[in-house]
Amino acid sequence: MASTVFDSALFRDMFGTGEMRAVFTDEALVGRYLEAEAALARAQARVGVVPKDAAAAIDTASQTIKLDFDKLRHETEIVGYPILPLVHQLAEAAGEAGRYVHWGATTQDIMDTANVLQIRAALDIVARDLKDLREILADLARKHRDTPMAGRTHLQQALPVTFGYKVAIWLSSIDRHIERVDQARPRILLGEFSGAAGTLASVGEGGLEMQRLFCEELGLHQPSITWHVARDGIAEAVTLLGLVTGTLGKIATDVMLMCATEFGELSEPFVHGRGASSTMPQKRNPISSELMLAAAKAVRQHVATMLDGMIHDFERATGPWHLEWVSLPESFLLTASSLANAKFMLAGLVVHESCMRANLGLTHGLIVAEAVMMAAAPRLGRQRAHDVVYDACRKAIEGGGDLADILSAVPDIVDALGGVEAVRRHCDPANYLGLSGQMVDRVLRLSSTARPV
Repeated sequence: MASTVFDSALFRDMFGTGEMRAVFTDEALVGRYLEAEAALARAQARVGVVPKDAAAAIDTASQTIKLDFDKLRHETEIVGYPILPLVHQLAEAAGEAGRYVHWGATTQDIMDTANVLQIRAALDIVARDLKDLREILADLARKHRDTPMAGRTHLQQALPVTFGYKVAIWLSSIDRHIERVDQARPRILLGEFSGAAGTLASVGEGGLEMQRLFCEELGLHQPSITWHVARDGIAEAVTLLGLVTGTLGKIATDVMLMCATEFGELSEPFVHGRGASSTMPQKRNPISSELMLAAAKAVRQHVATMLDGMIHDFERATGPWHLEWVSLPESFLLTASSLANAKFMLAGLVVHESCMRANLGLTHGLIVAEAVMMAAAPRLGRQRAHDVVYDACRKAIEGGGDLADILSAVPDIVDALGGVEAVRRHCDPANYLGLSGQMVDRVLRLSSTARPV
């Protein structure tokens, strides 16, 4: 029976994806163990330590073996690790060549290498989804480059921006995450073959060449030295996921707030029944955003766990290593879920431009008080302009009315701006968007040049 959201028939596709689960299943993990053992035999055959026919037999056995998973599970519980029980079954399947299985290796060599192979496959999925999301955000930013809305600081209306500007900020983070994934691969995708205490004493001279060939067989980088207890690469992988899901959590938070009835500026894509309430027929809850936010919070906890797990004792840790077995797959599953929800939600996001414009008018022009002040400052001086506009704002706040009407009755402002029509023009939020459009264009241009040809 399923016991967590990750393997639950009800929740598993809300907290992961089938594609990412396939990377981290027991069958896939054991398959990676076998892949590492076979690669080791092939590498050792290349340097003459293992007979070529024995390496070929081990390779064949690794691909055709019919594993007894019940026996493997039972013996893993006894030993504490799955490699020794697996080696027993692989050696038996390889027949006479079985004597050369796992030659000179230690359990952690195989488990670490298998985890790195999983990470490589998982990062491929994450990188692809980030690139898909980049395209979606680029289209959204381009479409709404000039769609005015209220910019908010401390949850208060601050100055006008455009929705495209907001989306372009999201996009810039995604671009950096794509870059981070590419840059992190050489540091993370390291093979591990070092022996019991990491010195390759079991194979002696030629051990480093054997290690190089082992990594080459698997398409991994050779480490500069043993990393049994130097876990920064694995920790970086999960920390990277924390950064990705952190950005997605920020996007989700913005979207959820803008979906609120009092804002009404966005809606998640409509799918019949999605986000429905069991008792309130009118509800359309932002489910995708909620799942993205939950993933961000959960992965953050795994990042903390992985950083704590970096603190290993001496040349082989007593416990911290095991934390990776929990945090690594769950972090990738949560990230995959968050990316899938982001792609769905943002690709079909409904933008209510009329509500954005209406919300710009909630303060009756106060949102562009700075615009009037800065326009009048060259004639009045900045401080005098500030004081005059400040007094007008107080009248608008205390007595009601539009700021444009109040300022139109202030001779100093009318003279400074060149007439009543100029006052009203400066009080239109759509005319005080700063360099929002140019910033969108810049992000789109840089994002485009970052794409591989």
